[in-house]
Amino acid sequence: MGEENQTTVAEFIFLGLSQDLQTQILLFVLFLLIYLLTVLGNLLISILIFMDSRLHTPMYFFLRNLSFADLCFSTSIVPQVLVHFLAKRKTISFLGCMAQIVVSLLIGCTECALLAVMSYDRYVAVCKPLHYSSIMTQQVCLQLAIGSWASGTLVSLVDTTFTFQLPYQGQNIINHYFCELPALLKVASADTYSTEMAIFAMGVVILLAPVCLILVSYWNIISTVIPMQSGEGRLKAFSTCGSHLIVVVLFYGSGMFNYMKPNSKIMNERDKVVSVFYAVVTPMLNPIIYSLRNKDVKEGLRKLAGRKLFSERW
Repeated sequence: MGEENQTTVAEFIFLGLSQDLQTQILLFVLFLLIYLLTVLGNLLISILIFMDSRLHTPMYFFLRNLSFADLCFSTSIVPQVLVHFLAKRKTISFLGCMAQIVVSLLIGCTECALLAVMSYDRYVAVCKPLHYSSIMTQQVCLQLAIGSWASGTLVSLVDTTFTFQLPYQGQNIINHYFCELPALLKVASADTYSTEMAIFAMGVVILLAPVCLILVSYWNIISTVIPMQSGEGRLKAFSTCGSHLIVVVLFYGSGMFNYMKPNSKIMNERDKVVSVFYAVVTPMLNPIIYSLRNKDVKEGLRKLAGRKLFSERW
């Protein structure tokens, strides 16, 4: 037993997204720009929703939770990646790898649940407008948000418990740019079948189940919207849901590609590129999509900008 502990790896080495120095510098600039936009965009959305009383509605309550999750998700991954773009030796300690997986999984799984909750909110708003305020009460919204974070925490704990009970001895080179379950399992020193099955089962719970709820919600929304006599009413309903649907396709599509398929011992370069979408790009796109496609948010931004300009003059 003591001999095994001596051979357990103390750190992991990442191969990163590219071995070429010039490409790494270009990627550093690109990822830094994306991260700054992510932080700025999500902070702005959170502050705006907090300050503008017109945005104190269930939809924006969930959007604020999503913005906070995006900010945490990106921060758990991108700063470390930026440092590694400039470092010759891209390493992370065993404990650091464990912490990154726990946090990124918790936040990522919470986002899956939040997006499903947001689709339910849109379903009630479009299909049951007269009962919306009585169904989506403050207490219900709080319970749905807490449930989303609790489900993310549960899935993260189950996945990491199964993953880190495996022995990691000898092989410590990870063909990836951050610690992620599919990449880490490839360097385990034992059979990973039971762990893969546990991760797949959790994937069904946190990926497929919310997707089914989202599809049912949007099927009902479309069925309600199409018979509408007013073209303006149809346009407003589709516009309200369109931004959410774009986020859902980007996030779930790339996430399911990496987590809902059989694991192999070889890390494909395509898998790394796909993970960039849900780990780096989507957290930046969420505030842009919601702010550019939403009249209330744009009006709130104008109001906030006008208030700031006024205070600067006086």
